[in-house]
Amino acid sequence: MAASDAVLYEKFIIESTDGKRTADIKEGVVFFSYFENVFSPHLTAKVQVSNTGSTIEGEDGVMTSLYNGLPLVGGERVIIKVSGNSATNKGLKFDTPEKYFYVSSITNILIDGEREAFTLNLVSREAITNETVRVGKRFPTSQKISDSVEDICKNYLSSDKLYDNDETENPYGFIGNMKKPFTILTWLASKSVPSKVAKGGSTAGYFFFETQKGFRYKSVDQLIDQDPYEETYVYTPGIVEYKGPNNDFKILEYSTEKNQNLLDNLERGAFCSHRKYINPLTFEYTPSPKCVFKLDDYSGKMKNLGGDINVTLPTLSDKDSRTLASVPSRYITGFKDIGTIENDVSFSENADASFIHSQAMMRYNTLFTQLLVMTVPLNTNLIAGDIIKCQFPRTDNEERKEIDRNQSGLYMIKELVHYFDASGSYTKLKLVRDTFGERETWLKIIF
Repeated sequence: MAASDAVLYEKFIIESTDGKRTADIKEGVVFFSYFENVFSPHLTAKVQVSNTGSTIEGEDGVMTSLYNGLPLVGGERVIIKVSGNSATNKGLKFDTPEKYFYVSSITNILIDGEREAFTLNLVSREAITNETVRVGKRFPTSQKISDSVEDICKNYLSSDKLYDNDETENPYGFIGNMKKPFTILTWLASKSVPSKVAKGGSTAGYFFFETQKGFRYKSVDQLIDQDPYEETYVYTPGIVEYKGPNNDFKILEYSTEKNQNLLDNLERGAFCSHRKYINPLTFEYTPSPKCVFKLDDYSGKMKNLGGDINVTLPTLSDKDSRTLASVPSRYITGFKDIGTIENDVSFSENADASFIHSQAMMRYNTLFTQLLVMTVPLNTNLIAGDIIKCQFPRTDNEERKEIDRNQSGLYMIKELVHYFDASGSYTKLKLVRDTFGERETWLKIIF
């Protein structure tokens, strides 16, 4: 659906909290925005409505405003179906009970004698359930984290929407401590190591998030290693194309929000960290050779979106030839998790927290080395966590532009918004990448 195409709402129905009254508001929708984010465990959406003051029949039989006649108090179910405009662009469907949106708040309320206007802020059902339940059970040390995630989704969130659950290599025992399900699920993500990788060893670090398809508990390794979206998005500044098969995959505008932040990465220990954990039974510390964790050690051993992870950083000073990548910039201390979960006394370690912590910290921080924001024609096939191919022209004085092979390449969708209004629709993406340059050989187009 091109940015100039108007939107068609097939369904936009709101149901009162008691389920006795419904209203079709599709004719009054001014705009609709739908959001996904790998940092968000649930979906959000926003719809602005403008109606006449006689939209729904009140209890006294008199036609009144939707705000007062339904009435809108929060918690209403919203059924949404937005049509696609082609065989490949399928639109959005939230018209089955497990996918209904719910009103979390009503803002920007303007009501006069004849018209009303307000904004409905929507969330998926699990966001509300998350606030009403607590996880109090003990999860055994023999159970893999991915199995615990499935247990929490099914038995605490009462959801069968977990469709993409990467099996974890490591088991981990813990006690819920009456925390909210989403709190535990996002906490477990940083302790998880995937069991399958295409190249080299696994590295810790997962995301738990929701897309239009359901919940995903996905490792950074598997996200990076998945096949990219079949079409390539191309930025062609100064070229206006109104028709043609590639028009739907044209980058309308983009900006680079972040391109490496050396101080932040040093502060977080992304390049090199020193970790020392104490065994509470023996009071022994982590052996010295295992204390230092270096990103350089993973060069050529893990999958990246761009080139290899080679880290070339300045030396400490003219008198010290060591680089910033070889000297710890963050020091981590803690206690090993031993003998605290099972009923019987156990001397085995629940998890190698020191190693997993450093790995996850490295993986998360390097993933966000580059951050791009770009707008493209509406594409509802794209979801958070997808990998897409982008091509940008090199900045030079030549009339025939070649590809910028440093900036072009594969990017992961960190977050997206599908925006619909009466004048047109588009998709806005926030993209991240861990390394510069190209990983594949598909960059062949000459501008």
